[in-house]
Amino acid sequence: MISTNDFRRGTKIEYKGEPYIVVDFQHVKIGRGGAFVRAKLKGLKSGKIIEETFGAGDKVPKADLEEKEMQYLYNQDNLYYFMDNETYEQIPLTEEQLGDAKLYLKENMNVYILYYKQDPIAVELPNFVELQVVETEPGVRGDTASGGSKPAKLETGATVKVPFHINEGDVIKVDTRTGEYIERVK
Repeated sequence: MISTNDFRRGTKIEYKGEPYIVVDFQHVKIGRGGAFVRAKLKGLKSGKIIEETFGAGDKVPKADLEEKEMQYLYNQDNLYYFMDNETYEQIPLTEEQLGDAKLYLKENMNVYILYYKQDPIAVELPNFVELQVVETEPGVRGDTASGGSKPAKLETGATVKVPFHINEGDVIKVDTRTGEYIERVK
């Protein structure tokens, strides 16, 4: 059991018989009334985001999740195949199960697959991945004074905003949680 006072972004709970992850939360104290916690929860199986209100200090069950490190192999017909690094067993996940994670998957990348009651339900990527820029407009000299950015398409198909000095062929570090450019990799 986990107290609602201990909610943090990324906390995994079981709510109404389904696994959820806390996306956002806010502790609220109103004048004479009791305190409560307003939380935004994302269903790990469904991907739906719901908003719920809990009493401060209420206990909710921790999600019974198991993580297995696996290697991403390839995708075919909207299925993404992963291999268990210990048993070499391969499992497919659908695009819906992956969600935005599919935008940052590179072949042979190690990721964690979340299992809920022995069923694979989601992928947890590393916080940062290094991807190559395959398409972007060339930077124009003198354009950097405004500190602006331009869109860049990455090798996985994701598009991120990058500074003007980034060119095609550069490898950049991207935060998989926010989809933001972090730095150019040397």
